[in-house]
Order: sequence, then C-alpha cells, then structure tokens
Amino acid sequence: MGTKRTPIGVAPRCLGIDCEGSTCVVEQAEGQGVVTYIQRMNRRTIEPCLFGQGGTCCRICSFGPCMMIEEIPESIGICGATPATVAARNFCRMVAGGASAHMDHGLETAFAFLAAARGESEYKIKDKKKLRALAEVFEIKTEGRSTEDIAIEVGEKALAEFGKQEGGIYCIRRAPEKRQELWKKTGVLPRGIQREVVEIMHRTHMGTDQDHENLIFQATRCALADGWGGSMISTELQDIMFGTPVPTRALVNLGVLAEDEVNVVVHGHEPILSEAMAMVAQDPELIEAAKNAGARGINLVGVCCTGNEVLMRHGIPVAGSFIQQEVVLATGAVEAMVVDIQCIMQSLPAVAACFHTEVITTSDRAKIPGAKHIEVDHHNAVQTARQIIQRAIDRYPKRREINIPKNKMDVVAGFSHETINHMLGGAFRASYRPLNDNIINGRIRGVGAVVGCDSTRVRSGYVHTTVVKELIKNNVLVLVTGCAATACGRAGLLRPEAADLAGPGLREVCETVGMPPVLHMGSCVDNSRILIAATEIVREGGLGDDISEVPAAGCAPEWMSEKAISIGHYFVASGVYVVFGRTFPTTNSKVLTDYLFRGIAEEYGGKWAVEEDPVKMAQLMIQHIEESREALGIQAKKERVLFDMEMRREL
Repeated sequence: MGTKRTPIGVAPRCLGIDCEGSTCVVEQAEGQGVVTYIQRMNRRTIEPCLFGQGGTCCRICSFGPCMMIEEIPESIGICGATPATVAARNFCRMVAGGASAHMDHGLETAFAFLAAARGESEYKIKDKKKLRALAEVFEIKTEGRSTEDIAIEVGEKALAEFGKQEGGIYCIRRAPEKRQELWKKTGVLPRGIQREVVEIMHRTHMGTDQDHENLIFQATRCALADGWGGSMISTELQDIMFGTPVPTRALVNLGVLAEDEVNVVVHGHEPILSEAMAMVAQDPELIEAAKNAGARGINLVGVCCTGNEVLMRHGIPVAGSFIQQEVVLATGAVEAMVVDIQCIMQSLPAVAACFHTEVITTSDRAKIPGAKHIEVDHHNAVQTARQIIQRAIDRYPKRREINIPKNKMDVVAGFSHETINHMLGGAFRASYRPLNDNIINGRIRGVGAVVGCDSTRVRSGYVHTTVVKELIKNNVLVLVTGCAATACGRAGLLRPEAADLAGPGLREVCETVGMPPVLHMGSCVDNSRILIAATEIVREGGLGDDISEVPAAGCAPEWMSEKAISIGHYFVASGVYVVFGRTFPTTNSKVLTDYLFRGIAEEYGGKWAVEEDPVKMAQLMIQHIEESREALGIQAKKERVLFDMEMRREL
C-alpha cells in the first residue's frame, strides 16, 4: 500500500503543525479528550494507496477498481484502458472539481452583485471606477449612464457567462493578444464557463475519450474557464461590491483571539457572509449585548480564505489557515465558528462539542452533521449576521478554561492589481513601468507566485516560508495568496521590515517604495489577480509579448485540494512554469507525466514540475526565471546611470 513517510521537517509526534503556539494548544486539548487531525493522523494504520496517489487507480465503472503499474505491459484496465488514460481521466476530474468550486462561488457572487445593483440587498456598489473598467471588458456602453444601470447590465452579462454555450467568455480577452492567438490556434478558448465542466465529466465517463493528450486538451479548456472566467468574475465583482483592497495593517495567528471578548470566527470562501458579519460586528446594540453578557466587546476574526478576504478589506485579523481550524476551536475561546463553503473539516462540530462553541453552517451547499444550520443569502445576509452574533453572545457566559497563545504577527495585506499599479506609479501615472524597469535592470530578477493550501503531510508553514525566503534572498519579488499568505504572515514576511531578508536589489526597491518583498494578493479565488498582473507586465513592454516570456514562475508547495490542480493548470495553460510540492497526481504514468512536465510546453509555453524539498523548489523557479532573462537578453547586469537634469528632461 505504500511506505510510511514522515513529512519533511516534521517530527513524527507533531505531524503537519508549526510550533508558533499551536502545539501547546493541541497538547492541552488532547488531555481534555479533544481529537484533531494530529491524533487522527497518528492513529492511521493504513497509509495512502500509492496507486491512487499516482493516478493509476480507475474506479469509474463497476469492473474495478483497476490498479495499474505502467512498467508492466499487461497492467491495464479490464476495459483495456492504459495507465496514461486512467491518470489523465483522474487529472481531468480533479481539474473539473476544482474549477466547479470556483465557478459556483463566482455564480453566487454574480447573483449577489445583481441583487445589489437592483437595490434588493444591503450591499452597495463601492468601486465605481472598477465597475466602469469591467463594463468596458463586457463591451457595455457607460457614457451618460447611471452607476445603477451600468451595474445591472454588468451583473446580467456576468451571470450569462456561466450558462453560455458558445461564443467565448469576455474576460479571456484581457490576456495578451499573443496568448489569445495561441489559445485560438490550439482550440482551447472556453466557449462558456459551466459547459467546460460538463464536457470534461462526459469525456472521462467510461468508454468515452481515451487519448491522454486529448483529455488534457479539455482539462486545459476547463481550467481556463476557471481562471479567466469563474474566478476572475468572482474577484472583480467582489471588489466592485465590497471594495477593492488597498494595503492595510492587521494581525495574524492564534493570539488574535481575545480573552475578554466574544470571539466569532468566519471560515470558508464566499465573502457574502463575512462582509455582512463585518458590517454588524461593531453595531452598538450588539456591543451593549456583549457587555451585558460579561464581555468587553465583540472580536471578529477569520480563518482560511474568508479570513484573507476580510483581512484585505477591513483589517480584520486572521486566526489561522486551513490546517489550524480545529486548533482555533481547541483554544476554548471561540463562541461561534461560522462557515460557508470549501475547506471546512467535518470534524469541527465534534471539536466544538468539547467546549461551549457552536459551529454554524450557512450555505445550502454545505451542511455538516452536528452543526447548527442558519441559511444565509444575499437578501438576508445582514439580518442573519445579527442573529448569528447574538447567538455567539449568548454562549459567552458558558465559557470554561481557555488557552490562547500569545503568538501574533503584524502584516500588511491588500495588494490588488490596482493597488500595485497605483503604488508604483502614483495617482496620475499609475503604471507597472517601475517594476518592469527594475526587472530589466536586474535589481529584481523576476516574480514568483507562492499560492495554495497548507497540508497535513508537511510541517505547515515551514515549506511555504522556506520557499519564500529562498526566493526573496535571490531578488525574486513574491506574490502570495490563500493559506500560503497566512503562513507567510505568521512568519513576519508580509511586513516592510521583511526586506531585510531580501537580496540587495529587491531590498532597495522595497525600501524605496515602502512595500514588503512578499505581497499578499488575496484568497485562492483571487489568483486571477496574478493573471491580470502578469498581463499588465506584458502590456507595459520590455519583457516579451506573452506571459510565457516574463521572468516568472509559480508554485503550490503544500497543495492538497482539487482547486489547486485547476489553479495550477490554468497558470500552465497561460504560459507559466508551475512547481507542486511533495506529490503530483499523475506520477504513476510516465507517459502522461512526461507530457505535462515537458511536452505541453511546446503547445503553451508553460509546464508542470514537482519537488518535495522547499529549497530545491525555489531553485527550480529561480533557474526558470534566469533562463527567461537569458531568452529576453536582459541577463547581463546593466551599469547604474545617475541621470542629470538634461537626461531627466529627455526621459
């Protein structure tokens, strides 16, 4: 079944957890009978199936499961399916699963946006400038029209993108022209958003598509419909409705929980709920109710990607990442954990039952046995948020012993594409020109994206931060999203002071601009911001005509979900070199893996790689960045020229 492996950098007793306050919480809670993923992993007697882990276990019909070893010629499925075909089908279904999570998130956001535009909810159109910019993408006329009219048409067109069956999607036109021509030539331009998921599920049905390259063709089209479709629409509409993030200081780690306040934790991915919670958490009536219950006030904190959303827009602190969600409850200091969709452990109600905590589910898509369900939608979100906070207040007097670590770290988050543009060029000359110039002159060698989940299979946080430190030490500017961003925040890498850890060139740029060397760009759905940033680098000029030519690379060091596979593949299809950590879901098929790791680069310019060691992972990315610089002819370091007044005038 497989050899038992200790995660890199991890002692067997503390599987998957960092030591920044979490360990003491888990150990004390264990003494009280609390079971978290730490205990569950230690109790496992059967290791993960290597056939399934490497992608060569087929269970899509009742003949199987058929487990295959590619090196043995007769090792094929009962129907004749080869290991390459099976691994490709499994990979495709992971892309479809991940893409559909983002697409459904985007669809719900579009419904909420349209309700806000029509005045049917308490949400408002906050970023009118971005509304008009998106209207231009959707080919909507704005001159002489009211904000309300424009917003309604944007909402209607965004909603139509999901059910469209032909004609293509609007946001794909934001990509560099050369990239669009390549997609058109290879035939992978998405025809609609949801259609591509339906087709991928059909193709992977028993006895349908059986050519591994043709299967990956549809995976590519589906992933692009995610990154340049569902995810991008979600991010853009959320920014317009809730406000485009700007740099804000806040705190992260377990120490943000308050000893003498009602702690309400929001966890999940759709900010429709968390925005409503943020709107009412400091309502005077609720604050007074909290004081009457014996608390000093109400402390709203985030976990996982919902945490990233409220962190960026409101400066609300983040208590933990995906891997820490049970640990947050194990402090005994949480009155209510309010969840919506994605990355929510089913064990939460069992952990909460050991304390006074209530777990509340809010989406009809995601109910959990043992949790209280209170339905939330965009029409009743604010009213329901008040009800939920009142329930949390009512539980405060039931508190018993609490154990809140002191660990917390300040961060600067909120680096949207618009923020970076403004930060580099100012209000009147907003531009990526300074970034491009500093990449060209070599102070910044390139850009690295470190994204994705955290995993129980490694020491959470160690791998992310080791990769990031290695990159910035080598003058690579880093963009982070999702739980990777939270890990970097805990380690102090999201502060301007972290420039001390950067190479001399990157440090000089960071100190001049006043920014961290690691830029927090949002939640996992916000990886679409990185696509826009990469496109803007191309549009600014001097670094090639396509994303594939830019000195940039991406990685997901601790990936664990299907969403990570979809994200990684839409970056590969957009021309980016992407490295995954520890394992990859096709490695049991050398045929398919060779295609994804090498052959696909001939079609799209991007490709996959896998590396377990975080330092080696960073070095692979740096090597790719240096090769891109060489291809652009900017590898040689240029002499620094001090401009006199005449040269400045000419410039």
